[in-house]
Amino acid sequence: MNRRNFTRKSGLGMIGAVISTELSRAKVLGANNRIRCGFIGIGNMGRGNLRDFLRCENVEVVACCDVWQPNVERAIETVPGKAAGYKDFRQVLERKDIDVLVISTPDHWHGYMTIQACQAGKDVYVEKPLAHSIQEGRKIVEAAHKHSRVVQVGTQQRSGKHYKDVVELVQSGKLGKISRVSAWNYQNESPFGMGNFPDSDPPSGLDYEMWLGPAPKRPFNPNRFIFNFRYFWDYAGGYATDWGVHHIDTIQWAMKESAPKRVSAMGGKYHIQDNRETPDTLEVLYEYSSFLLTYSNRLLNASPLHDRSYGIAFYGTDATLVLDRSGYDVLPETRGTFESPEAFYKREIEAAKQNRFPNPWGSARDIWVGRAATIRGEGSDQHLAHVRNFLECVQTRKRPASDVETTHSSTATTHLANIAFRTGRTIQWNSEKEQIENDADAAKLLGRKNREPWII
Repeated sequence: MNRRNFTRKSGLGMIGAVISTELSRAKVLGANNRIRCGFIGIGNMGRGNLRDFLRCENVEVVACCDVWQPNVERAIETVPGKAAGYKDFRQVLERKDIDVLVISTPDHWHGYMTIQACQAGKDVYVEKPLAHSIQEGRKIVEAAHKHSRVVQVGTQQRSGKHYKDVVELVQSGKLGKISRVSAWNYQNESPFGMGNFPDSDPPSGLDYEMWLGPAPKRPFNPNRFIFNFRYFWDYAGGYATDWGVHHIDTIQWAMKESAPKRVSAMGGKYHIQDNRETPDTLEVLYEYSSFLLTYSNRLLNASPLHDRSYGIAFYGTDATLVLDRSGYDVLPETRGTFESPEAFYKREIEAAKQNRFPNPWGSARDIWVGRAATIRGEGSDQHLAHVRNFLECVQTRKRPASDVETTHSSTATTHLANIAFRTGRTIQWNSEKEQIENDADAAKLLGRKNREPWII
C-alpha cells in the first residue's frame, strides 16, 4: 500500500483513535499536566536532549536507559528527584506511567524502538535521521498513524526563528526564480581521521550484544562505538544522513518539494587513513521538478564556501541567500537587465544601421543595479524551541514542527544519495510508490532484514 492510499484509508480509524487517545492522555497527565519522560540512549546527544527537556516546566524525567552503564549513571546524576536506571529499553516500554520516550540511540535502533514505543502508547521524540533505511522509515510513519502518536524528529532547524524567516523569504519570491540550491559540510581530518583501532573486548559496563541489536554481528571495535558509529553502513549513513538530513529537510521545506526525481552521487575514500566505510569526499546531484540541488561533503579541506564551513545557499535571479545555524545573509544580484529584450534588440538593430557596434562584453543592455535588499538575519535558538514544540503537541495532539511524515521524506532523500553512491548509478525515484525504477540491485538497498529477534 503506498503512502497516499494508507493515509486515506486510515483517516476514519485515526479519528476514533484520537478521541480515545485524548481520554487516556487526560488520565495519564493528571491534574498538574506533567509529562513523564523516559530517555533511551543517553550518550552525547541524549544528554543534550535530556538537558533541554529538563529546562521545560511541565517535564518529569522518570527513566534513563542506556546499554553502557556509565551513561546511565551520569544521566541520573543530572536529573532532579528520582529517576530509575535501565539497561534494557523494553523495561522502560513496559512502564504505564511514561507518556513520552526520547530516543537518542545510534541510527540502526531508531526504527525498532520508535515503532515499539508507538505500539506501547508512547509519544516519541527521536533523533535524526528518522530511520536506517527508507523502508524502515515508512514503517515508522505507518505505526505513528495507526496508534495516533505524536512523533517529533530531531531536525531542530524547523523550530528556529531565522530558519522560518528564510523559508518565508524563499517562498515570497524576493530572491527571484531559484533554479539551483547547494548545501555543504567541509572539514579537514587529513590524514588519520579517527584512526585504526584493532578489534578488542567491549569496555566495562557495555552490553555489546544489545548495542548491536538489529545490526549484523561484528567484533567490537572502538571506532564502531560512541560517536563514530555513523561512519559504518551497518549503523548509519555517514555525513549524508547525519548532517545532510538537516540541510535537505530545510531545502525541501523552503522549496515546497518533497522528493527528487533523479539522484546521482560520486566520491570515495581518497585519502583518510582510518577504517571508516563511508566516503571522505562526496558530491551528490539531486534533480527536482523545479530546481537542482547539490550536496557536497569533504573531509580533506576545510576552506569555507560563502564564509561558512557548512550551510545552504539558495541562488535566485535577484539574490543569493546563504544560511547556517548562526544566521543568514541575502546578497543581491548586482548585474541586472536594464531594459526588455525587445528594446535591446531594437536598439542593437539601429546601432548596426549606423555602423555602431557596441562592445559585446559591456553592452548597454547590462547595468550595475541592485535587484534585492541586502539583509542580515541573526541566528536563533533551535533545539530548546524544538523540544518545547514537541511537548506542546503532546498536550494539544497537533502536528509537530518535524512531523514523522515530512521528515521521512527528507530522510529518504539522503538515503537515496548513499544508494546512488554505493551502486555507482543514477537513481530514478518514484516518490509516490517509494520505489527505485528499473534497477533491482539498487532497490535492494531500500531496506534490510534486521537481526533476530529485532524484526520489525
